[in-house]
Amino acid sequence: MKITWMIGGEQGSGVDTASVLFGKAVSSAGYYVFGNREYYSTIKGRHSYFELSMSDKKVNSIPENYDIITTFDAETVFQHFKQAKKYFIYSETKKKKTIDSVLGMEPETKKEILDFMAANKIEPTVEGVVKYLNTKNINTIAVDYEKIIREVAEEQNINIAIAEKSMNTIAASVSFALLGLDRNFLIQAIANIFLKKQDVIQLNNLAAEKAFGLVKPVFGLNPLEKQERIQIDGNTAAALGKIAGGIAFQSYYPITPASDESVYLEANQTVDTKNENNYGTRSIVVVQAEDEISAIGMAIGSALTGARSATATSGPGFALMGEGLSWAGQTETPIVVTYYLRGAPSTGLPTRSGQADLKFAVNIGHGEFPKIVLASGDHKEVFHDAILAFNLAEKYQTPVIHIIEKAIANTYSTLDIKDLDYSQTEIDRGKLADPDPDPEKQYKRYALDAGPVSPRVPLGRNSIAWYSGDEHNEVGHVSENSTNRTIMYDKRMKKLELAEKEIHDDEKFNVFGDSNSENVIITFGSPKGALIDIIDDLSKEKIKLQIVQIRIFTPFPAKGLAELLQNKKRVIDVENNYTAQLGSFVSEYLHISPTHYILKWNGRQMNTEELKDAIKRIINNDEKRIVLSDGV
Repeated sequence: MKITWMIGGEQGSGVDTASVLFGKAVSSAGYYVFGNREYYSTIKGRHSYFELSMSDKKVNSIPENYDIITTFDAETVFQHFKQAKKYFIYSETKKKKTIDSVLGMEPETKKEILDFMAANKIEPTVEGVVKYLNTKNINTIAVDYEKIIREVAEEQNINIAIAEKSMNTIAASVSFALLGLDRNFLIQAIANIFLKKQDVIQLNNLAAEKAFGLVKPVFGLNPLEKQERIQIDGNTAAALGKIAGGIAFQSYYPITPASDESVYLEANQTVDTKNENNYGTRSIVVVQAEDEISAIGMAIGSALTGARSATATSGPGFALMGEGLSWAGQTETPIVVTYYLRGAPSTGLPTRSGQADLKFAVNIGHGEFPKIVLASGDHKEVFHDAILAFNLAEKYQTPVIHIIEKAIANTYSTLDIKDLDYSQTEIDRGKLADPDPDPEKQYKRYALDAGPVSPRVPLGRNSIAWYSGDEHNEVGHVSENSTNRTIMYDKRMKKLELAEKEIHDDEKFNVFGDSNSENVIITFGSPKGALIDIIDDLSKEKIKLQIVQIRIFTPFPAKGLAELLQNKKRVIDVENNYTAQLGSFVSEYLHISPTHYILKWNGRQMNTEELKDAIKRIINNDEKRIVLSDGV
């Protein structure tokens, strides 16, 4: 069983609240959910929407079309009516609205809609859309939001402007009523969202009651057995992973979509971690810097004292951190940068997703220095990779860049509590040393006798350490001697060889599907969810797939991947960029080139339907390069 739902409206009109309310109510009834938020970079007024899949089984992706579409305004009607499958909810008072009256719609979008309307003889009004949907056997439901709001205001004896804030609850309630689940799940969700604000809870409960009675249940769902689960988004998963991993310091400068992670850490700066790696009650220092140059500098300074330190940013901010990352690589400073990928180049699509920064993450900084780059594919991985990033940074004394896409940061999913169990996760601080008690003995920060990774004594531990961005000798003093340069350069770069040997394969890549299949898909990051969700469907159509999700890009896991990709008839590269950057890594390191490509770069995530269709076109028609374009 799988039901898909979408809600849309003007940014700032309560779309987010409605989606959270609906998602929490569905989750509390025992169902898994996966939801995605799409919004403009402008703060208010522009079109935003939230799409959600719910199922009695784990769900990992979004759909192309929706069983239920709920709208507040006319623009959402025009933008999304083509995606309706079964039920379409709209505002009764917006019936006469024309598409020309929607002033905020982009001209390109308006033209596409008008062309479709002209081709299908649809009157360019909300009422015209409703008539068209009815001819397609889609059930349309008119909701008089204003009438319900007036009734709520009168019964609560409150100003109508206050009652209008319940519009999101009305929309979510009508949608939820169609599912057939008990209204109490919705009431519990309202109480959970608004906590102890009794007047707000009472207002929304009344609105929910009135809206719930407008429709009859049609999907006939029953509550499932209660399980210990959590509903979590990518930003929160990263923050919780850092807390579990022992973070002591985080710096940041506000940028979408990275900021929410740091905001969560700011709200939870005193934590109590209780597991085998018990830190007890401790504090996290979170600093909003004046810019990203300062943010990386602060994090590096903190890391030199022995504190587990990180910063979080996105494209333009990451660019400003290049020099600082080079300095950290040269000085062998363990630092974590959580890099949230969004639409590029420049400010590009600030609130949309993409994977075009992969090579930038791998190659940032001037010169050659070791850095470890890992990319998470879902919320569970985000949590555990946040811990892993600290371990790798300190074990190999090098910068670690943890890639999380906007498509993961701004989606939420239902996880079993056990998915976030880190009690057996080792905290690896690397080679920490005590200062030599002999004051005459000079501390060699970059001692060569211990291999690529030298024991480090954090600053302030009764010893003197020298750090310089210039080339240096074992002590840390500046040296331009050619022999020393070769030795120190070699020492640093050999860390990647060591990491390649020591990092487990299950941390380098994941493998799903049929290992005997002649078709192998290579991917990274967010496409993982949709690919996993379509494996069984395609298998029923006699299309067997093996999926290889690459998680670590430096050091690149060439040996393990070569064994998986050899002797395959088709190597299909699936990623969200124009130049197939993942595919070029595979070609460079493995001398195996992808035979087919499925690419997307319009800022929206890949959905199950378009991926399924693309794979069938490759298998049946041998299409070499397919570009996906779904998404409003």
